[in-house]
Amino acid sequence: MAKHLSGTEHHLAAATHHERAAAHHRLASQHYAEKDYAHAAHQALIAHGHGQQAARHANEATKYHIEHHDAAPPPLRVVKKIEPVQ
Repeated sequence: MAKHLSGTEHHLAAATHHERAAAHHRLASQHYAEKDYAHAAHQALIAHGHGQQAARHANEATKYHIEHHDAAPPPLRVVKKIEPVQ
């Protein structure tokens, strides 16, 4: 049975998955440099999966915050408008 995580726990899980993805990307890069393409592809695929898990946890953390704090994310605003060069 899946455990229901809090927003903070989702953020921590996302960070962990980002770190694992980075480690697998480093291994993929190392295998690629050694011309071991099969292992490089496998490590890249594992990294991709961890990246997807990180994104899922980040989305769940956002949903948790909105549901429990009754607040929508802040609206996007333009910080500095750049005029086109003529």
